[in-house]
Amino acid sequence: MYAGNRFGQHPDRAAFIMASTNETVTYDEHERRTNRLAHLLRAEGLQRLDHYAIFMENNNRCLECSGAGERSGLYYTCINSYLTAEELAYIVDNSESRLLITSIAKLAVVRAALALCPQVRRCLVVGGGDAVRALNDARFVDFAAAASAFPDTPIADEWLGTPMLYSSGTTGRPKGILRPLPENPPSQPLPLFGFLNGLWQCREGMVYLSPAPLYHSAPQANVALTIRNGGTVVIMEHFDPEQYLALVERYRITHTQLVPTMFSRMLKLPEAVRRRYDLSSLQIAVHAAAPCPVPVKEQMINWWGPIIHEYYGATEGLGFTACSTAEWLAHRGTVGKVLLGELHVLDEAMQPAPKGQPGELWFKTASPFVYFNDPERTQASRSSDGTMSTVGDVGYVDDDGFLHLTDRSTFMIISGGVNIYPQECENLLIVHPHVADAAVFGVPNEDLGEEVKAIVQPMPSVVADDAFAQSLIAFCREHLAPMKCPRSVDFMDPLPRLPTGKLYKRPLRDKYWQGRGRSRIV
Repeated sequence: MYAGNRFGQHPDRAAFIMASTNETVTYDEHERRTNRLAHLLRAEGLQRLDHYAIFMENNNRCLECSGAGERSGLYYTCINSYLTAEELAYIVDNSESRLLITSIAKLAVVRAALALCPQVRRCLVVGGGDAVRALNDARFVDFAAAASAFPDTPIADEWLGTPMLYSSGTTGRPKGILRPLPENPPSQPLPLFGFLNGLWQCREGMVYLSPAPLYHSAPQANVALTIRNGGTVVIMEHFDPEQYLALVERYRITHTQLVPTMFSRMLKLPEAVRRRYDLSSLQIAVHAAAPCPVPVKEQMINWWGPIIHEYYGATEGLGFTACSTAEWLAHRGTVGKVLLGELHVLDEAMQPAPKGQPGELWFKTASPFVYFNDPERTQASRSSDGTMSTVGDVGYVDDDGFLHLTDRSTFMIISGGVNIYPQECENLLIVHPHVADAAVFGVPNEDLGEEVKAIVQPMPSVVADDAFAQSLIAFCREHLAPMKCPRSVDFMDPLPRLPTGKLYKRPLRDKYWQGRGRSRIV
């Protein structure tokens, strides 16, 4: 989010606009805001390579909260704003964050979380005002009031900072993705972001519509690159399909990035609504994060034309593939050719899979990373010789070198573009006093792509009825964010387990995908 002096020639240009209110913040004001917050972070004792966290909804302070870290040599962790207090506390504590930025809307969750995080010395609350002062707790201060006490000029020791985002693993515990930070000035981003700048075709003066939560890695990166290019970002507080189309027309949007669920919801608008808005300004619409059903993408291409670009990659930055509209039409279902990293499709013996046959995807890592303070899981993601990494995706490469995804070896659920790892919910259900065993996986959902399903083996004498199912869903929602919780519960006695004790989940899941082809084929 670094603004920097390179945009001094356009101080009055809009850096970002809030979609619902039309509030506009210029580059001059954005520069002043990030400088003040950078000074505040230094005053709180945060030095180069230290950590802080951001936990709030899309609002008019999000960009400066990231931008201040990017120009102060800090690692900043943007956290899913729907997490529970327990989940938030784990990430804040694990990331070694010494300061937390939140909003008045999230204050109740944060107060509960920080009771478990004694290392956090200060919590800045956007919109805190009298509500924060009434807490009579020195750890909580109003964001704007605290920042206003500092200069709006750059700090003396500017260094490049970067996000340390969290990606859950097969154990269900989130893990921070740490990239090494060279002693660069803020004007020199990491090579990965230079690659993304080209992949997303960012340019000076672009107008980017951001419809997704800014704690997600791709939206966060694309917004930051728009600012670095001197463009204007239009930030939607939440996605609404018709509002999205209206914003494209109103602001003459040139660039955007979406997930397939957003495509689906726009396609379900009445034809008259879809045709009401002028979308001719759009030059590139990028999508990723989840497989896009072939019919959905075909309809979007028919509607928007050959401006839809797709890419595949993990937050870890192991490697990237991408394809244009023309390439996708020639290889329907592909996620593109490799542009970054070296891809190997391997079988269970770590040998090359035959051409056209699915195997686990391993990359000679394009962007170095480790899982923060977690050498065991870092090692588990690497090949035995340490030269390759995987996040458990399965796919094959066709005769023309285009990658097709077929499954997730970790049974990760992708619902509305959000990654959900079922082990966390399974572990919770199994501790319920009336549950003997549990399996959680993704089943088809026409709108979201997948939804969370639980199969439960009740304890003896427990009545497996709808009331029990609803009580289990409520139990999960007490401890986990709603998107991680099952939408429905079925019962089975017993659940299939191998002699080793490993849950044999695939046949359970596959019956829900019958008639849909192989699960998650795009």
